[in-house]
Amino acid sequence: MTLSATYESQVKNIQESPKFRLMADGSREPVSFPGYSIITPPGAADPDNAGVYTDLAACQQHLIKQLEPDLLVLVDPASFHFTLADLIWDSAYRMAIDTKPDFESKLFDRIEDSFKIYQNSVVETKPIRWQVMGLTVRPRAIEVSLVPKDEHSYNQIIAFRRAIYQSSSLISLGIEQQYYFTAHTTLAYFGNVDREIDRARLSNTLQEYNMHWLDHPQEILLAQGQLRKFTDMYTYDREAHFPVVQL
Repeated sequence: MTLSATYESQVKNIQESPKFRLMADGSREPVSFPGYSIITPPGAADPDNAGVYTDLAACQQHLIKQLEPDLLVLVDPASFHFTLADLIWDSAYRMAIDTKPDFESKLFDRIEDSFKIYQNSVVETKPIRWQVMGLTVRPRAIEVSLVPKDEHSYNQIIAFRRAIYQSSSLISLGIEQQYYFTAHTTLAYFGNVDREIDRARLSNTLQEYNMHWLDHPQEILLAQGQLRKFTDMYTYDREAHFPVVQL
């Protein structure tokens, strides 16, 4: 995913993200996109990963300076996170709360059960660390992708996701795995792609910046998973009764 040939292919198909709308002053604001996800604590609430998130924020600023000024919509570093398991969002979420008045209370209870299943399966309490591998291009976003530092770090996250997606009680709520797992943190969404874009420069900029992580490797410590409710791509909230799990 970080090879130059892959970049050259992917940048041909980038699209404007529908998760933002263009304002009269030329800025872009997030649109409503509600749902639930299980993530690590967002950047502002995760002092353990402050260093790597500062590094990713510097990457954002580099991309903004090197590329067309309105090409990217940057994610607020305060909301940087590692997605452990996507749950439900947008139209599926709206339908669930419209048709099942007790959907959210059942979701909380069943996520709590899955967290207990995972914790009961843990036999080692070693740190779980994933390392930044490089920038990757999605049709509507630029992400930084990560790989596990060791077999333990990989196995624990796979076991965690299994406890979520193989839960029959969660499946009955409409929660199911819809994507292959690619560990990532989103840095930016694509904005104005209607005009002529220097796609070769975009590809080269991403490839060149990846060299930074060869000399300055960065790791994310996965210590806690939290159920979070998002209202858009900037806001990930939790209340005191939302389930939390120690990884």
